[in-house]
Amino acid sequence: MTAPNATLRAVRMGMLMSQDDFARAIRDAGQRAGVPNDANKRLVQRWEAGVIVTPRPTYARALEVVTGLPISALGFSLAVPNPLVADGAAGDVATGATIPAQALPNLPRASAASGANHSGIWLSRYEYHSSGRDGTFTGLHHVVVLQHGDRLTVRSLPGSSDSPLTMDLTVDGNVVTGTWVEQTAADGYYCGARYHGAIQLLVEPTGRRMAGRWVGFGKEMDVNTGPWELVFQEASTNKAAMDRHNRPPAT
Repeated sequence: MTAPNATLRAVRMGMLMSQDDFARAIRDAGQRAGVPNDANKRLVQRWEAGVIVTPRPTYARALEVVTGLPISALGFSLAVPNPLVADGAAGDVATGATIPAQALPNLPRASAASGANHSGIWLSRYEYHSSGRDGTFTGLHHVVVLQHGDRLTVRSLPGSSDSPLTMDLTVDGNVVTGTWVEQTAADGYYCGARYHGAIQLLVEPTGRRMAGRWVGFGKEMDVNTGPWELVFQEASTNKAAMDRHNRPPAT
């Protein structure tokens, strides 16, 4: 008897995606990364049914990009690495020696051109001016950062704020550039409005802080800007680490 992967199913449903939609997003992520894959509805069904307990690395990377979560948080097990088997040569692992992902050490992954890997949990802090309230406010989130090559995906932990935040960034040396999207709380001051814009950050030599500015549109379609920083918290992205930071940051 196989145990269904209820975690993956819950994540997919939380993203309001059908199995077809999810498979399409996995394929699109592979295309953008230059590593095409053949994800389809049947494969998603096999993942969620627990028939496949360990996705191939090609799919694992795409899953992390689409969900914004590390593979260890998606209900899968990680296969014991076999250096004699090339990536994808044996297909997705349905049986064999596996160990829970959270039991594995946080192994280093391939670095980007900058020579550093920024994967981990960070504190996101930005400032914005509210004309309606005539004041400056601070937005705080704990976010999971995942790096694949020169691409960073940033997703806020759900318990850290009632306004989910996502960022898609590119690293070029010590310069980080990309876009951000925030869906404000339905019962908050902005009544569920969706805001988005661009961002550029500089990585400090220590690698523990990125600081720069955001730009975006206001309610009157005027262009606003303000400071934004990401402050490193810890390198692990396993379930225990996320649980520790799945709370509102201290002000």
